[in-house]
Amino acid sequence: MHPRIHSISTPQKTALIFEPSGTQLSYADLEKEANRAAHLFRSLGIETGDTVAFCLENCSDLFTMYWAAQRAGLYCVPISSRLKANEISYILSDCGARLLLTSDYIASELNAIAKQNPDVLYFKTGAPFAEYRNWCDEVALQSPAPIADESRGVVMLYSSGTTGLPKGITPEAPAYFPVVREERLPNLVSKMTGADSSSVYLCPAPLYHAAPLGWSNAILRLGGTAIIMERFDAKQALCLIERYGITCGQFVPTHFARMLKLPREDREAVDTSSLTAVVHAAAPCPREVKQAMIDWWGPIIHEYYAGSEANGMTFVRADEWLCRPGTVGKAILGKLHICDEAGQDLPSGMEGLVYFEGGNSFAYHNDPEKTAESRNARGWSTLGDIGRVDEDGYLFLTDRKSFMIISGGVNIYPQEIENHLITHPDILDVAVIGAPDPDMGEKVVAVVELSDPYQASPTKADEIREFARSALSGVKIPRQIDFIDKLPRAATGKIFKRELRSNYWPADREAH
Repeated sequence: MHPRIHSISTPQKTALIFEPSGTQLSYADLEKEANRAAHLFRSLGIETGDTVAFCLENCSDLFTMYWAAQRAGLYCVPISSRLKANEISYILSDCGARLLLTSDYIASELNAIAKQNPDVLYFKTGAPFAEYRNWCDEVALQSPAPIADESRGVVMLYSSGTTGLPKGITPEAPAYFPVVREERLPNLVSKMTGADSSSVYLCPAPLYHAAPLGWSNAILRLGGTAIIMERFDAKQALCLIERYGITCGQFVPTHFARMLKLPREDREAVDTSSLTAVVHAAAPCPREVKQAMIDWWGPIIHEYYAGSEANGMTFVRADEWLCRPGTVGKAILGKLHICDEAGQDLPSGMEGLVYFEGGNSFAYHNDPEKTAESRNARGWSTLGDIGRVDEDGYLFLTDRKSFMIISGGVNIYPQEIENHLITHPDILDVAVIGAPDPDMGEKVVAVVELSDPYQASPTKADEIREFARSALSGVKIPRQIDFIDKLPRAATGKIFKRELRSNYWPADREAH
Protein backbone atom coordinates (compact mmCIF):
# COMPACT_ATOMS: atom_id res chain seq x y z
CA MET A 1 0.00 0.00 0.00
CA HIS A 2 0.95 3.67 -0.28
CA PRO A 3 -0.31 6.92 1.38
CA ARG A 4 -1.52 8.04 -2.05
CA ILE A 5 -4.09 5.24 -2.03
CA HIS A 6 -5.34 6.37 1.37
CA SER A 7 -5.42 10.01 0.19
CA ILE A 8 -7.98 8.86 -2.38
CA SER A 9 -10.02 6.44 -0.27
CA THR A 10 -9.89 8.31 3.10
CA PRO A 11 -8.56 11.81 2.28
CA GLN A 12 -9.64 13.50 5.52
CA LYS A 13 -8.37 10.76 7.80
CA THR A 14 -5.61 11.95 10.12
CA ALA A 15 -2.27 10.51 9.06
CA LEU A 16 0.06 12.29 11.51
CA ILE A 17 -0.29 14.11 14.82
CA PHE A 18 2.71 15.78 16.46
CA GLU A 19 2.82 16.25 20.21
CA PRO A 20 2.97 18.48 22.16
CA SER A 21 2.51 21.06 19.35
CA GLY A 22 -0.72 19.45 18.13
CA THR A 23 0.22 19.83 14.43
CA GLN A 24 -1.81 17.45 12.24
CA LEU A 25 -1.69 16.24 8.63
CA SER A 26 -4.47 14.36 6.87
CA TYR A 27 -3.69 11.88 4.11
CA ALA A 28 -4.86 14.48 1.58
CA ASP A 29 -2.50 17.07 3.12
CA LEU A 30 0.43 14.65 3.04
CA GLU A 31 -0.21 13.79 -0.62
CA LYS A 32 -0.39 17.43 -1.73
CA GLU A 33 2.68 18.53 0.23
CA ALA A 34 4.78 15.57 -0.94
CA ASN A 35 3.84 16.27 -4.58
CA ARG A 36 4.72 19.95 -4.18
CA ALA A 37 8.10 19.08 -2.69
CA ALA A 38 8.78 16.61 -5.52
CA HIS A 39 8.10 19.41 -8.02
CA LEU A 40 10.50 21.62 -6.08
CA PHE A 41 13.21 18.96 -6.40
CA ARG A 42 12.70 18.84 -10.16
CA SER A 43 12.73 22.64 -10.45
CA LEU A 44 16.13 22.62 -8.74
CA GLY A 45 17.52 20.07 -11.19
CA ILE A 46 17.40 17.17 -8.72
CA GLU A 47 16.69 14.06 -10.80
CA THR A 48 16.08 10.34 -10.31
CA GLY A 49 19.04 8.71 -8.56
CA ASP A 50 20.24 11.92 -6.89
CA THR A 51 20.65 12.23 -3.12
CA VAL A 52 18.98 14.63 -0.69
CA ALA A 53 19.40 14.81 3.09
CA PHE A 54 17.52 16.10 6.10
CA CYS A 55 18.78 17.06 9.56
CA LEU A 56 15.59 17.80 11.46
CA GLU A 57 13.83 17.40 14.76
CA ASN A 58 10.56 15.42 14.69
CA CYS A 59 8.30 17.66 12.57
CA SER A 60 5.84 17.53 9.68
CA ASP A 61 8.35 18.88 7.11
CA LEU A 62 10.42 15.74 7.61
CA PHE A 63 7.55 13.61 6.30
CA THR A 64 6.90 16.01 3.42
CA MET A 65 10.51 15.66 2.29
CA TYR A 66 10.64 11.89 2.87
CA TRP A 67 7.54 11.17 0.80
CA ALA A 68 8.65 13.61 -1.91
CA ALA A 69 11.94 11.73 -2.21
CA GLN A 70 9.99 8.46 -2.27
CA ARG A 71 8.09 9.54 -5.41
CA ALA A 72 10.96 11.43 -7.09
CA GLY A 73 13.28 8.39 -7.23
CA LEU A 74 15.82 9.85 -4.78
CA TYR A 75 18.15 8.54 -2.12
CA CYS A 76 17.04 10.20 1.13
CA VAL A 77 19.66 10.45 3.91
CA PRO A 78 18.51 11.08 7.51
CA ILE A 79 21.17 12.89 9.59
CA SER A 80 21.06 13.15 13.37
CA SER A 81 20.15 16.62 14.56
CA ARG A 82 22.51 16.08 17.50
CA LEU A 83 25.63 16.11 15.35
CA LYS A 84 28.18 18.90 15.05
CA ALA A 85 28.85 20.79 11.81
CA ASN A 86 31.93 18.75 10.88
CA GLU A 87 30.05 15.48 11.41
CA ILE A 88 27.09 16.63 9.31
CA SER A 89 29.41 17.97 6.61
CA TYR A 90 31.24 14.67 6.34
CA ILE A 91 27.99 12.79 5.67
CA LEU A 92 26.83 15.39 3.14
CA SER A 93 30.10 15.06 1.26
CA ASP A 94 30.28 11.29 1.47
CA CYS A 95 26.74 10.67 0.20
CA GLY A 96 26.96 13.38 -2.47
CA ALA A 97 23.83 15.18 -1.25
CA ARG A 98 22.43 17.77 -3.65
CA LEU A 99 20.23 19.36 -0.98
CA LEU A 100 20.00 19.60 2.81
CA LEU A 101 16.81 20.49 4.67
CA THR A 102 17.31 21.55 8.28
CA SER A 103 15.96 23.99 10.87
CA ASP A 104 16.81 26.37 13.68
CA TYR A 105 17.07 23.29 15.90
CA ILE A 106 20.77 23.25 14.92
CA ALA A 107 21.08 27.05 14.63
CA SER A 108 24.60 27.12 16.08
CA GLU A 109 25.90 24.82 13.31
CA LEU A 110 24.21 26.39 10.25
CA ASN A 111 26.97 28.74 9.15
CA ALA A 112 29.75 26.18 9.45
CA ILE A 113 27.81 23.51 7.53
CA ALA A 114 27.17 25.84 4.59
CA LYS A 115 30.81 26.94 4.45
CA GLN A 116 32.13 23.37 4.47
CA ASN A 117 29.86 22.19 1.63
CA PRO A 118 29.40 25.14 -0.76
CA ASP A 119 27.93 23.06 -3.60
CA VAL A 120 24.92 21.85 -1.60
CA LEU A 121 21.52 23.56 -1.87
CA TYR A 122 20.47 24.63 1.62
CA PHE A 123 16.88 24.92 2.84
CA LYS A 124 15.46 25.31 6.31
CA THR A 125 12.07 25.48 7.91
CA GLY A 126 11.08 28.86 9.31
CA ALA A 127 12.75 32.11 8.30
CA PRO A 128 15.56 32.07 5.71
CA PHE A 129 19.09 32.44 7.05
CA ALA A 130 22.22 33.32 5.06
CA GLU A 131 22.58 30.57 2.41
CA TYR A 132 19.44 28.79 3.65
CA ARG A 133 16.27 29.26 1.60
CA ASN A 134 12.79 28.96 3.06
CA TRP A 135 11.51 25.41 2.46
CA CYS A 136 7.84 26.00 3.26
CA ASP A 137 7.55 29.12 1.08
CA GLU A 138 9.14 27.48 -1.94
CA VAL A 139 7.18 24.25 -1.56
CA ALA A 140 3.93 26.25 -1.41
CA LEU A 141 4.58 27.69 -4.87
CA GLN A 142 4.60 24.24 -6.51
CA SER A 143 1.80 22.15 -8.02
CA PRO A 144 -0.03 19.63 -5.78
CA ALA A 145 -0.31 17.18 -8.72
CA PRO A 146 2.16 14.30 -9.10
CA ILE A 147 5.36 14.92 -11.06
CA ALA A 148 5.43 13.38 -14.54
CA ASP A 149 8.41 11.05 -14.01
CA GLU A 150 7.64 9.37 -10.70
CA SER A 151 9.67 6.43 -9.41
CA ARG A 152 10.27 4.97 -5.97
CA GLY A 153 13.01 6.44 -3.80
CA VAL A 154 14.87 4.75 -0.96
CA VAL A 155 16.38 5.68 2.39
CA MET A 156 20.17 5.61 2.73
CA LEU A 157 21.10 5.24 6.39
CA TYR A 158 24.54 5.84 7.87
CA SER A 159 26.38 3.42 10.11
CA SER A 160 30.00 3.07 11.24
CA GLY A 161 32.85 2.29 8.82
CA THR A 162 36.16 0.49 9.20
CA THR A 163 37.91 3.84 9.70
CA GLY A 164 35.53 4.82 12.49
CA LEU A 165 33.75 7.35 10.29
CA PRO A 166 30.09 6.72 9.39
CA LYS A 167 29.39 4.65 6.29
CA GLY A 168 26.28 4.82 4.17
CA ILE A 169 24.21 1.68 3.78
CA THR A 170 23.21 1.60 0.14
CA PRO A 171 20.03 -0.35 -0.69
CA GLU A 172 18.94 -1.28 -4.20
CA ALA A 173 18.99 1.63 -6.67
CA PRO A 174 15.72 3.60 -6.80
CA ALA A 175 15.57 4.19 -10.54
CA TYR A 176 12.38 3.22 -12.37
CA PHE A 177 10.63 1.30 -9.59
CA PRO A 178 6.90 2.19 -9.48
CA VAL A 179 5.91 4.51 -6.64
CA VAL A 180 3.04 2.29 -5.46
CA ARG A 181 4.39 -1.21 -4.91
CA GLU A 182 4.49 -3.85 -2.21
CA GLU A 183 7.01 -3.20 0.58
CA ARG A 184 8.44 -5.67 3.08
CA LEU A 185 8.48 -3.49 6.21
CA PRO A 186 4.73 -2.77 6.44
CA ASN A 187 4.07 -6.50 6.11
CA LEU A 188 6.60 -7.20 8.90
CA VAL A 189 5.13 -4.47 11.12
CA SER A 190 1.67 -5.93 10.57
CA LYS A 191 2.96 -9.42 11.34
CA MET A 192 4.66 -8.28 14.57
CA THR A 193 1.91 -6.01 15.93
CA GLY A 194 -1.27 -6.79 14.01
CA ALA A 195 -1.22 -3.19 12.71
CA ASP A 196 -3.69 -2.20 10.00
CA SER A 197 -5.64 0.86 8.87
CA SER A 198 -7.39 1.09 12.25
CA SER A 199 -4.15 1.26 14.23
CA VAL A 200 -2.95 4.26 16.22
CA TYR A 201 0.82 4.11 16.55
CA LEU A 202 3.08 5.97 18.99
CA CYS A 203 6.56 7.04 17.89
CA PRO A 204 8.55 8.17 20.95
CA ALA A 205 11.99 8.36 19.29
CA PRO A 206 13.92 10.65 16.87
CA LEU A 207 12.98 10.06 13.24
CA TYR A 208 16.57 10.23 11.99
CA HIS A 209 16.97 6.69 13.33
CA ALA A 210 16.12 3.72 11.13
CA ALA A 211 13.37 2.08 13.18
CA PRO A 212 11.32 5.17 14.16
CA LEU A 213 11.42 6.47 10.58
CA GLY A 214 10.70 3.07 9.04
CA TRP A 215 7.92 2.09 11.43
CA SER A 216 6.15 5.47 11.27
CA ASN A 217 6.10 5.35 7.49
CA ALA A 218 5.03 1.71 7.53
CA ILE A 219 1.96 2.77 9.52
CA LEU A 220 1.24 5.39 6.85
CA ARG A 221 1.47 2.72 4.16
CA LEU A 222 -1.01 0.64 6.15
CA GLY A 223 -3.41 3.59 6.45
CA GLY A 224 -3.22 4.04 10.22
CA THR A 225 -2.52 7.13 12.30
CA ALA A 226 0.94 7.90 13.71
CA ILE A 227 1.33 10.00 16.86
CA ILE A 228 4.82 11.52 16.77
CA MET A 229 6.41 12.75 19.99
CA GLU A 230 8.46 15.85 19.24
CA ARG A 231 10.62 14.92 22.21
CA PHE A 232 10.36 11.99 24.59
CA ASP A 233 8.91 12.51 28.03
CA ALA A 234 7.96 9.44 30.01
CA LYS A 235 4.84 10.89 31.65
CA GLN A 236 3.64 12.46 28.40
CA ALA A 237 4.10 9.15 26.57
CA LEU A 238 1.70 7.49 29.01
CA CYS A 239 -0.78 10.35 28.71
CA LEU A 240 -0.70 10.08 24.91
CA ILE A 241 -1.45 6.36 25.10
CA GLU A 242 -4.61 7.14 27.06
CA ARG A 243 -5.63 10.28 25.11
CA TYR A 244 -5.38 8.78 21.63
CA GLY A 245 -6.14 5.16 22.45
CA ILE A 246 -2.72 4.08 21.20
CA THR A 247 -2.82 0.48 19.98
CA CYS A 248 0.86 -0.13 19.17
CA GLY A 249 4.29 1.44 19.52
CA GLN A 250 7.98 0.83 19.01
CA PHE A 251 10.32 1.65 21.90
CA VAL A 252 13.88 1.24 23.11
CA PRO A 253 14.72 -0.10 26.60
CA THR A 254 15.61 3.39 27.90
CA HIS A 255 12.01 4.47 27.30
CA PHE A 256 10.86 1.52 29.40
CA ALA A 257 13.33 2.33 32.20
CA ARG A 258 12.21 5.95 32.39
CA MET A 259 8.52 5.09 32.43
CA LEU A 260 9.14 2.52 35.17
CA LYS A 261 10.93 5.15 37.26
CA LEU A 262 7.90 7.43 37.31
CA PRO A 263 6.10 7.66 40.66
CA ARG A 264 3.66 4.81 41.11
CA GLU A 265 0.73 7.21 41.33
CA ASP A 266 1.60 8.66 37.91
CA ARG A 267 1.76 5.22 36.32
CA GLU A 268 -1.41 3.96 37.93
CA ALA A 269 -3.35 7.10 37.00
CA VAL A 270 -3.08 6.37 33.25
CA ASP A 271 -5.16 3.86 31.32
CA THR A 272 -2.93 1.91 28.90
CA SER A 273 -5.48 -0.82 28.16
CA SER A 274 -5.81 0.28 24.51
CA LEU A 275 -2.34 -1.17 23.80
CA THR A 276 -2.43 -4.48 21.96
CA ALA A 277 1.23 -4.81 20.92
CA VAL A 278 4.45 -3.03 21.88
CA VAL A 279 7.77 -3.84 20.23
CA HIS A 280 11.25 -2.93 21.42
CA ALA A 281 14.63 -3.14 19.69
CA ALA A 282 17.87 -1.20 19.03
CA ALA A 283 19.57 -2.11 22.31
CA PRO A 284 19.75 -4.97 24.80
CA CYS A 285 16.90 -4.80 27.30
CA PRO A 286 17.76 -5.87 30.85
CA ARG A 287 15.67 -8.87 31.77
CA GLU A 288 14.35 -7.23 34.91
CA VAL A 289 13.18 -4.18 32.93
CA LYS A 290 11.39 -6.29 30.34
CA GLN A 291 9.79 -8.45 33.02
CA ALA A 292 8.58 -5.32 34.84
CA MET A 293 7.02 -4.00 31.63
CA ILE A 294 5.24 -7.30 31.00
CA ASP A 295 3.99 -7.25 34.60
CA TRP A 296 2.65 -3.72 34.00
CA TRP A 297 1.26 -3.84 30.45
CA GLY A 298 0.72 -7.56 30.12
CA PRO A 299 2.27 -10.11 27.72
CA ILE A 300 2.22 -7.69 24.78
CA ILE A 301 5.91 -6.66 24.96
CA HIS A 302 7.55 -8.19 21.90
CA GLU A 303 11.10 -7.82 20.56
CA TYR A 304 13.00 -7.97 17.30
CA TYR A 305 16.67 -8.03 16.34
CA ALA A 306 17.89 -6.45 13.10
CA GLY A 307 20.35 -3.87 11.81
CA SER A 308 20.01 -0.80 9.63
CA GLU A 309 21.34 -2.98 6.82
CA ALA A 310 18.03 -4.93 6.94
CA ASN A 311 19.83 -8.10 5.86
CA GLY A 312 17.70 -10.20 8.22
CA MET A 313 15.45 -10.05 11.26
CA THR A 314 14.40 -12.17 14.21
CA PHE A 315 11.29 -11.71 16.33
CA VAL A 316 10.04 -13.03 19.66
CA ARG A 317 6.63 -12.59 21.26
CA ALA A 318 6.29 -12.00 24.99
CA ASP A 319 4.97 -15.48 25.75
CA GLU A 320 7.90 -17.06 23.91
CA TRP A 321 10.39 -14.80 25.70
CA LEU A 322 8.93 -15.72 29.09
CA CYS A 323 9.74 -19.35 28.28
CA ARG A 324 13.24 -18.46 26.99
CA PRO A 325 14.39 -15.27 28.79
CA GLY A 326 17.11 -13.48 26.86
CA THR A 327 16.24 -14.70 23.38
CA VAL A 328 15.75 -12.26 20.52
CA GLY A 329 13.61 -14.76 18.67
CA LYS A 330 13.44 -16.74 15.45
CA ALA A 331 14.12 -15.47 11.94
CA ILE A 332 11.22 -13.78 10.15
CA LEU A 333 13.34 -12.19 7.40
CA GLY A 334 16.12 -14.26 5.87
CA LYS A 335 17.38 -17.62 7.04
CA LEU A 336 19.48 -17.59 10.19
CA HIS A 337 22.93 -19.21 10.37
CA ILE A 338 25.59 -19.37 13.07
CA CYS A 339 29.01 -19.72 11.44
CA ASP A 340 32.64 -20.05 12.41
CA GLU A 341 35.31 -17.64 11.18
CA ALA A 342 35.55 -19.60 7.92
CA GLY A 343 31.83 -19.09 7.26
CA GLN A 344 30.85 -22.70 7.93
CA ASP A 345 27.62 -23.59 9.74
CA LEU A 346 27.92 -24.46 13.42
CA PRO A 347 25.56 -26.83 15.26
CA SER A 348 22.88 -25.53 17.64
CA GLY A 349 24.18 -24.32 20.97
CA MET A 350 27.58 -23.25 19.67
CA GLU A 351 28.55 -19.59 19.54
CA GLY A 352 29.65 -17.95 16.31
CA LEU A 353 29.01 -15.11 13.88
CA VAL A 354 25.34 -14.44 13.14
CA TYR A 355 24.65 -14.61 9.40
CA PHE A 356 21.48 -14.20 7.37
CA GLU A 357 20.77 -15.81 4.03
CA GLY A 358 18.25 -14.33 1.60
CA GLY A 359 17.46 -11.06 3.37
CA ASN A 360 17.63 -7.62 1.77
CA SER A 361 20.66 -6.82 -0.34
CA PHE A 362 22.88 -3.90 0.70
CA ALA A 363 26.33 -2.41 0.25
CA TYR A 364 28.42 0.07 2.23
CA HIS A 365 28.69 3.29 0.24
CA ASN A 366 32.22 3.99 -1.01
CA ASP A 367 33.58 1.04 0.98
CA PRO A 368 33.81 -2.19 -1.07
CA GLU A 369 36.21 -3.66 1.51
CA LYS A 370 33.69 -3.35 4.33
CA THR A 371 30.99 -4.70 2.02
CA ALA A 372 33.12 -7.73 1.18
CA GLU A 373 33.92 -8.32 4.86
CA SER A 374 30.19 -8.56 5.63
CA ARG A 375 29.78 -11.60 3.34
CA ASN A 376 31.01 -15.16 3.44
CA ALA A 377 31.79 -17.36 0.45
CA ARG A 378 28.12 -18.35 0.14
CA GLY A 379 26.95 -14.75 -0.06
CA TRP A 380 25.37 -14.74 3.40
CA SER A 381 25.78 -11.45 5.27
CA THR A 382 26.68 -10.60 8.86
CA LEU A 383 26.71 -7.48 11.01
CA GLY A 384 29.53 -8.95 13.09
CA ASP A 385 27.32 -9.95 16.02
CA ILE A 386 28.08 -13.11 17.99
CA GLY A 387 25.36 -15.49 19.13
CA ARG A 388 24.02 -19.00 19.40
CA VAL A 389 20.83 -20.69 18.28
CA ASP A 390 19.07 -23.27 20.41
CA GLU A 391 17.61 -26.51 19.10
CA ASP A 392 14.28 -24.79 18.36
CA GLY A 393 15.84 -22.01 16.27
CA TYR A 394 15.78 -19.20 18.86
CA LEU A 395 18.70 -16.77 18.69
CA PHE A 396 20.59 -15.61 21.78
CA LEU A 397 23.12 -12.80 21.31
CA THR A 398 26.26 -13.16 23.39
CA ASP A 399 28.35 -10.27 22.11
CA ARG A 400 27.92 -7.19 19.95
CA LYS A 401 29.75 -6.01 16.89
CA SER A 402 33.13 -4.44 17.38
CA PHE A 403 32.27 -3.35 20.92
CA MET A 404 29.83 -0.77 19.58
CA ILE A 405 28.20 1.18 22.42
CA ILE A 406 24.40 1.37 22.49
CA SER A 407 23.25 4.16 24.79
CA GLY A 408 19.53 4.88 24.97
CA GLY A 409 19.05 3.03 21.69
CA VAL A 410 21.67 5.16 19.89
CA ASN A 411 24.62 3.45 18.24
CA ILE A 412 27.93 5.05 19.27
CA TYR A 413 31.14 3.99 17.58
CA PRO A 414 34.26 4.27 19.78
CA GLN A 415 36.89 4.82 17.09
CA GLU A 416 35.49 8.20 16.06
CA ILE A 417 35.78 9.36 19.69
CA GLU A 418 39.24 7.81 20.06
CA ASN A 419 40.42 9.51 16.87
CA HIS A 420 39.57 12.90 18.33
CA LEU A 421 40.75 12.34 21.90
CA ILE A 422 44.16 11.08 20.77
CA THR A 423 44.83 14.56 19.35
CA HIS A 424 44.74 16.04 22.87
CA PRO A 425 48.31 17.11 23.66
CA ASP A 426 48.41 15.32 27.00
CA ILE A 427 46.91 11.99 25.87
CA LEU A 428 49.38 9.28 24.90
CA ASP A 429 46.84 6.54 24.23
CA VAL A 430 43.10 6.08 24.65
CA ALA A 431 40.40 3.44 24.37
CA VAL A 432 36.66 4.09 24.44
CA ILE A 433 34.31 1.38 25.68
CA GLY A 434 30.77 0.98 26.94
CA ALA A 435 30.03 0.40 30.61
CA PRO A 436 26.74 -0.44 32.34
CA ASP A 437 24.31 2.41 32.96
CA PRO A 438 20.98 1.81 34.75
CA ASP A 439 19.14 4.46 32.72
CA MET A 440 20.73 4.46 29.24
CA GLY A 441 21.78 0.80 29.10
CA GLU A 442 25.38 1.73 28.41
CA LYS A 443 27.48 4.85 28.92
CA VAL A 444 30.60 6.02 27.10
CA VAL A 445 33.80 5.52 29.09
CA ALA A 446 37.20 6.77 27.97
CA VAL A 447 40.19 4.91 29.40
CA VAL A 448 43.12 7.31 29.06
CA GLU A 449 46.88 6.85 29.19
CA LEU A 450 48.48 10.25 29.83
CA SER A 451 51.95 11.31 28.70
CA ASP A 452 52.50 12.40 32.29
CA PRO A 453 50.65 10.02 34.64
CA TYR A 454 50.99 12.51 37.50
CA GLN A 455 48.50 14.81 35.72
CA ALA A 456 45.67 12.33 36.30
CA SER A 457 42.95 14.12 38.29
CA PRO A 458 39.25 15.04 38.17
CA THR A 459 40.28 18.43 36.77
CA LYS A 460 42.15 16.76 33.89
CA ALA A 461 39.11 14.55 33.22
CA ASP A 462 36.90 17.66 32.97
CA GLU A 463 39.41 19.26 30.59
CA ILE A 464 39.37 16.18 28.34
CA ARG A 465 35.58 16.17 28.33
CA GLU A 466 35.52 19.80 27.18
CA PHE A 467 38.05 18.96 24.49
CA ALA A 468 35.73 16.19 23.25
CA ARG A 469 32.75 18.54 23.30
CA SER A 470 34.49 20.90 20.86
CA ALA A 471 34.17 18.41 17.99
CA LEU A 472 31.74 15.67 18.99
CA SER A 473 27.99 15.61 19.55
CA GLY A 474 26.62 15.21 23.05
CA VAL A 475 25.87 11.48 22.93
CA LYS A 476 29.55 10.80 22.14
CA ILE A 477 31.01 12.74 25.08
CA PRO A 478 32.49 10.32 27.66
CA ARG A 479 30.33 10.22 30.76
CA GLN A 480 33.27 8.72 32.64
CA ILE A 481 37.01 9.18 32.15
CA ASP A 482 39.37 6.77 33.88
CA PHE A 483 43.17 6.93 33.85
CA ILE A 484 45.44 3.94 33.38
CA ASP A 485 49.22 3.55 33.48
CA LYS A 486 49.34 1.59 30.23
CA LEU A 487 46.62 0.37 27.89
CA PRO A 488 46.74 -3.36 27.03
CA ARG A 489 47.84 -3.70 23.39
CA ALA A 490 49.18 -6.61 21.37
CA ALA A 491 52.46 -6.33 19.48
CA THR A 492 50.41 -5.75 16.34
CA GLY A 493 48.87 -2.64 17.91
CA LYS A 494 45.44 -4.19 18.51
CA ILE A 495 43.96 -3.17 21.82
CA PHE A 496 42.47 -5.82 24.08
CA LYS A 497 39.10 -4.17 24.66
CA ARG A 498 37.61 -7.32 26.10
CA GLU A 499 40.17 -7.10 28.88
CA LEU A 500 39.24 -3.47 29.54
CA ARG A 501 35.52 -4.20 29.48
CA SER A 502 35.92 -6.98 32.04
CA ASN A 503 36.76 -4.30 34.62
CA TYR A 504 33.31 -2.76 34.16
CA TRP A 505 30.95 -5.62 33.33
CA PRO A 506 30.00 -8.42 35.75
CA ALA A 507 31.68 -11.65 34.73
CA ASP A 508 28.38 -13.55 34.69
CA ARG A 509 26.41 -10.95 32.71
CA GLU A 510 25.23 -12.03 29.30
CA ALA A 511 25.67 -9.46 26.51
CA HIS A 512 21.91 -9.48 25.93
